[in-house]
Amino acid sequence: MTKEELLQKVSARYNELKALNKLDNMYDYEKGFEDLWIELGKSILKSNIGAPPKDSRKKKPYEIRRD
Repeated sequence: MTKEELLQKVSARYNELKALNKLDNMYDYEKGFEDLWIELGKSILKSNIGAPPKDSRKKKPYEIRRD
């Protein structure tokens, strides 16, 4: 992930972050803030790691050593 891609993801969430300032309850603000950053973090993590394998249970091939 490049710096530009990261900034693009964060700037896409900027309006949602600003909307939290309109909440009058600190609990709702904190909950919304946490949800926003968890979702953003997951998105960034998926971008950095890549797509998961189709079947995580599938065994990887290996060579049999014959001495």
